[in-house]
Amino acid sequence: MFTPVRSRVRTAALALSAIAALALGATATSGAAAVAAAAKQGPTSVAYVEVNNNSMLNVGKYTLANGGGNVFDVAVIFAANINYDTGRKAATLYFNENVQRVLDNTATQIRPLQQKGIKVVLSVLGNHQGAGFANFPSQQAASTFAKQLADTVAKYGLDGIDFDDEYAEYGNNGTGQPNASSFVYLVSALRTDMPNKIISLYNIGPAASRLSYGGVDVSSKFNYAWNPYYGSWQVPGIALPKSKLSPAAVEIGGTSQSTAASLARRTVSEGYGVYLTYNLDGANRSADVSAFTRELYGSDARYTP
Repeated sequence: MFTPVRSRVRTAALALSAIAALALGATATSGAAAVAAAAKQGPTSVAYVEVNNNSMLNVGKYTLANGGGNVFDVAVIFAANINYDTGRKAATLYFNENVQRVLDNTATQIRPLQQKGIKVVLSVLGNHQGAGFANFPSQQAASTFAKQLADTVAKYGLDGIDFDDEYAEYGNNGTGQPNASSFVYLVSALRTDMPNKIISLYNIGPAASRLSYGGVDVSSKFNYAWNPYYGSWQVPGIALPKSKLSPAAVEIGGTSQSTAASLARRTVSEGYGVYLTYNLDGANRSADVSAFTRELYGSDARYTP
């Protein structure tokens, strides 16, 4: 039985090369001058990092033995939170001390990855307070939160935002239940605020099934969407081309190497353009990583501490 959702630890609350990014629609550019990554052909590899426990720099420690390209193209900071301000009765963006530490130290935690050509995206997750992406009561409320997200991306020189609609616990603190318009308003406003950045969807929760409202479908506003169930194959239910979808999802060190290889092989054979990994830690995971890079790129992975 596969793990249905990543395990999480929270305190107090909780890239592609330039050419490959354009080819796959990830048009984000970082504030730092990026050094062109060694050429690599094959799907985009994504690495979520639990920054409560691990360093973002781990993502940059893996290259392909053949050619030297980055194994991972997109690094996801996991995770900021959507909290609820009971005084203002409004959603607010929250960083626990570990996320804040990464953001405060962009020069040492984020820029080194971007300079290798790796995109760095901030994931945003519910936090048991009733605030979520699917229950903004108005277009203005959704737009206000979108601006908080876009301002954060601009302030810290990030490459985009990832939506993960879990743990909101809709209804807490007197908040509303999911509605049809909320996520459409939020994604539309965010795309307007950051037209050239990555917006990705962790395909789970009420928001993921509410992508159309009032004649507007926001599916095309996403750069990527991925399966949230590690060790499994599930095509995200969103109208995006295969090049932007990851039906495969693996937990590094938690999904067997044989399963990771099988999912990678299927990714290539069925023509999908993204391969999702979760929980890259500080250990030498070159054997686990090589299991899928051999199938995706025809090369072992090399780990450089």
